[in-house]
Amino acid sequence: MTAEIIDGKAISSELRNNITNEIKQLKSINENFQPKLIIIQVGERPDSSTYVRMKLKSSSEVGIDGSLIKLSNDISQDSLLEKIHDLNNDESVHGILIQLPLPSHLDEEKITNAVKQEKDIDGFSELNLAAIFKKNAVAKFIPCTPKGIMYLLNHENVKIKNKNVVVCGRSDIVGGPLSKLLEKAGGTVTTVHSQTTSDQLKFYCQNADIIVSAVGIANFITGDLIKPGCVIIDVGTNYVPDDSKKSGQRMCGDVDFDSCLSKASKITPVPGGVGPMTVVMVLDNVLQSAKRSAGLL
Repeated sequence: MTAEIIDGKAISSELRNNITNEIKQLKSINENFQPKLIIIQVGERPDSSTYVRMKLKSSSEVGIDGSLIKLSNDISQDSLLEKIHDLNNDESVHGILIQLPLPSHLDEEKITNAVKQEKDIDGFSELNLAAIFKKNAVAKFIPCTPKGIMYLLNHENVKIKNKNVVVCGRSDIVGGPLSKLLEKAGGTVTTVHSQTTSDQLKFYCQNADIIVSAVGIANFITGDLIKPGCVIIDVGTNYVPDDSKKSGQRMCGDVDFDSCLSKASKITPVPGGVGPMTVVMVLDNVLQSAKRSAGLL
């Protein structure tokens, strides 16, 4: 057996085209329809600047009006909250994205919770996260990585109902909400984490039909841990030494790709798997927000 590689780059490109076409269609019907995204960046972190440029470029390509509000590293919390308050009340703005991490003097939780639920396209606010965990509630927005993973599984016709699912990691923005989404889809979900023993990890993974790893540890999932036919979703982004690369390192996921390739039925690569889906879900969330604002949902 050789696993089918789930091409997140191709799937995200397909969804981008759908978003582009839908925005064009809605604009042709209503010339005032214009999805708008505001990104707030505090400070000059190079990695944050790279992510912001990527999001703005992606927004422009699909027809979303994306703008950056760049603030000094020493801005006060009250001043930042005031800017968020103004954007919350601006009816032309459909999505507000706070680029993380924030400087240490700012309360990240308080800042993200200040974003109005209807504009919280990252899905990080307490209201949106709480809705995921309530049995019959529907979140306005689901965090983009879990949403992208659910989209991938659906796109690849992976059955979740009645399946054993292992989620590695329990963060508030990936593992936690994803576990609940998979449970709501009918999966029997086990979450493994830093307190899980190696014997427990092996037991749960060897009985899993689907494994999602989001722990940030290279080679955390190896071929001997999985059963034949398992579906593997690798969320990890890790850098390991590689003398063949100009930078001296290469990106890899949490999964030992080569050893799992011959046993899994489907697997995501790193890069090119979950990453592109996370970016496109930002765009999809902005579109959904604009449609809701226009009374189209």
